[in-house]
Amino acid sequence: ARSANATHEVINVTLHTTLAATTKLVVPTPAKPILPVQTGVQAQQEEQSSGMTIFFSLLVLAICIILVHLLIKYRLHFLPESVAVVSLGILMGAFIKIIEAQKLANWKEEEMFRPNMFFLLLLPPIIFESGYSLHKGNFFQNIGSITLFSVFGTAISAFIVGGGIYFLGQADVIYKLNMTDSFAFGSLISAVDPVATIAIFNALNVDPVLNMLVFGESILNDAVSIVLTNTAEGLTRENMSDVSGWQTFLQALGYFLKMFFGSAALGTLTGLISALISFFNLGDTRHIDLRKTPSLEFGMMIIFAYLPYGLAEGISLSGIMAILFSGIVMSHYTHHNLSPVTQILMQQTLRTVAFMCETCVFAFLGLSIFSFPHKFEMSFVIWCIILVLFGRAVNIFPLSYLLNFFRDHKITPKMMFIMWFSGLRGAIPYALSLHLGLEPIEKRQLIGTTTIIIVLFTILLLGGGTMPLIRLTDIEDSKARKRNKKDVNLSKTEKMGNTIESEHLSELTEEEYEAQYIKRQDLKGFMWFDAKYLNPFFTRRLTQEDLHHGRIQMKTLTNKWYEEVRQGPSGSEDDEQELL
Repeated sequence: ARSANATHEVINVTLHTTLAATTKLVVPTPAKPILPVQTGVQAQQEEQSSGMTIFFSLLVLAICIILVHLLIKYRLHFLPESVAVVSLGILMGAFIKIIEAQKLANWKEEEMFRPNMFFLLLLPPIIFESGYSLHKGNFFQNIGSITLFSVFGTAISAFIVGGGIYFLGQADVIYKLNMTDSFAFGSLISAVDPVATIAIFNALNVDPVLNMLVFGESILNDAVSIVLTNTAEGLTRENMSDVSGWQTFLQALGYFLKMFFGSAALGTLTGLISALISFFNLGDTRHIDLRKTPSLEFGMMIIFAYLPYGLAEGISLSGIMAILFSGIVMSHYTHHNLSPVTQILMQQTLRTVAFMCETCVFAFLGLSIFSFPHKFEMSFVIWCIILVLFGRAVNIFPLSYLLNFFRDHKITPKMMFIMWFSGLRGAIPYALSLHLGLEPIEKRQLIGTTTIIIVLFTILLLGGGTMPLIRLTDIEDSKARKRNKKDVNLSKTEKMGNTIESEHLSELTEEEYEAQYIKRQDLKGFMWFDAKYLNPFFTRRLTQEDLHHGRIQMKTLTNKWYEEVRQGPSGSEDDEQELL
């Protein structure tokens, strides 16, 4: 009996242990909390507030568009549009402040810049259009140099700025920040946005390699800076008190690599899928030939443009990195499978939307001087500017000398100096500074105020000094061209509206493609692999019949549009003859 009781007890204990372990294993993960849905009066108030915010944003954007139009009309081409829009935002912010002081209106909530609106609505079109524009020039010939500057150079700059702020704070020279907060600020302030510089480069016809190095680095640099800032934020949210410095570094490195390569792979995969869909759209079966209805084809491309951003953000990756690589891949492969009408629609629509988003961001950057609660410390601002310039120098000069060992087209000392000087900061550092969840509130205000000052310092001072610097360092070309300030056109909008990039509309036949790319002996590395295998697989080279059909389609659409204009209510034969 005792033996039976003992056996029974052992069985009970075993069952109890097994059930406990099993229960522990199958405990379901907590469900994702559902955000409360506002109803009734609260929902109505939220709708009214959102409506006023949208109205205020559109009003600011309309005023900025009128300003850009006046710059073009009165040929004030020496003034970059970004500088003009920021200055207008400052004046509008001062005017609103006066109105609020007189208690005539209250626009405090509407004029506040919302980081979520920036990252969800304004930034994706800007980044995608930038990636979609990298087809021109020699981006892929300089992909190694651009990647080194944008990834390793941005990391170097972030560590120098963040480390300098941390150690200066420990020495009680400036406001004290902990290591993760210092690195977060160093990461966000390392995002360069040389909009004014690129406009000057295009106007003065500088070395195309220099133009592509600065432009390509700025595009990839924005995404890298955002990933680095998110890495620092992730370390701040976690409890790292019981983790060594080496383990913290390895954890941050792993998080960065996951975000960078995972997001880049997702964007590349999405772009390649869109290329395959557009490729089979051109196939002999023509089951889903959207080329016959350009509006549907254009709609499909717009979906693929935003698709990687939403997917990447939904699975905790970087949407900005994903949409950037998707834009590059779609520009290189997908674009050439589209009908000529859709190609033109994509170019003009992306340009217009990106221009409106950029204009809105720069306007709110100027407004923030009066709408943002500030905390100003002179020593912190001065040391941050010094560290930013020094970090940019350590980024550009050593890496350029290193790259010259492997480049056929050398980066000259003059080019290095201009690249260092063109490290302007823009809207992304400002939005990232507002997105940081720093505590206490005075720390967040200090970071935001310092970021605004650095952005305005680089845009107004460095951006304004770029043209004299280029003329000073390249005197012979300036004399040869015999240009003066009135001849230089810095209006990006005017050039954007008056030109269609013909090289991005080219449709090569099989014979032309083979003669232009495959048989070239100067292609090396990725360019050779792309021309030999990737491009023929993801893009369909047209036959003479396809090319003839495309020309007929464009001619038919043009004639149809012309006939509709002739038959308009105000049209007449006399008007037509006068127009001709």
